[in-house]
Amino acid sequence: MDWQEISGNWVLIPSRPIAIVHFLGGAFVATAPQLTYPWLLEALGNQGYVVVATPFVNTLDHIAIARDVLNKFENALDRLRATKLLKSSYLPVYGMGHSMGCKLHLLIGSVFDIERAGNILISFNNYAASEAIPIVEQISPVFNVEFTPSPQETNRLVQDSYQIRRNLLVKFNGDNIDQTLLLTKLLKARFPDMITVQTLAGNHQTPLGQDVSWPVGQIFTPFDAIGQWVKQEVYRELNELKRTILLWLNPLSKDFKS
Repeated sequence: MDWQEISGNWVLIPSRPIAIVHFLGGAFVATAPQLTYPWLLEALGNQGYVVVATPFVNTLDHIAIARDVLNKFENALDRLRATKLLKSSYLPVYGMGHSMGCKLHLLIGSVFDIERAGNILISFNNYAASEAIPIVEQISPVFNVEFTPSPQETNRLVQDSYQIRRNLLVKFNGDNIDQTLLLTKLLKARFPDMITVQTLAGNHQTPLGQDVSWPVGQIFTPFDAIGQWVKQEVYRELNELKRTILLWLNPLSKDFKS
């Protein structure tokens, strides 16, 4: 599979698709998700999932971003079907977000009338602008700069209006900016038996793991040993994340293609 640019999205289309994953990345790495999340997204594509990764630029108006990425996603689906690149008349759609991408999927599921088979929310956080963007601390007292909706307003929207019943929440044990526990309380109050929470080894950057290349020379040195160990650790965390997502997407699947 090769990445294709379709209606402002980056898309992977497997030969026999079984479902669609709409991916939204973190605030400062979302402008090129095909470059910043290739390992994870291509792993999903290799298992039969159509991946539609929608780039976005972070602004203070998160409702506007959510509306824009939803429109781009729906335009991509229309284009895929019109050109017969996507032949199946119906495939289940899952949302998947990392960091700020989680907030956008929560807003999409709370504000807009959509149908989703479920959402995968990785490393959720919902900080105020002054906490998320350090320079805002210097501006905010004068201009009252804040995200729309604010963290408190976002929590209320989710609590009152979030429509997506089935959700996988993933947090990493080394992530010190994660707010998954707060989100878990909100979602379990709304859908008590439909929320799965997994804590995995890793940190906030784990989903960004790349294909680490460490060529070994003719003589295996101590530096090569360290490099191979680092590579193994990176892949161990990424593979555990991949397995967790795939098992939740299809609980009946026991064996995954490499």
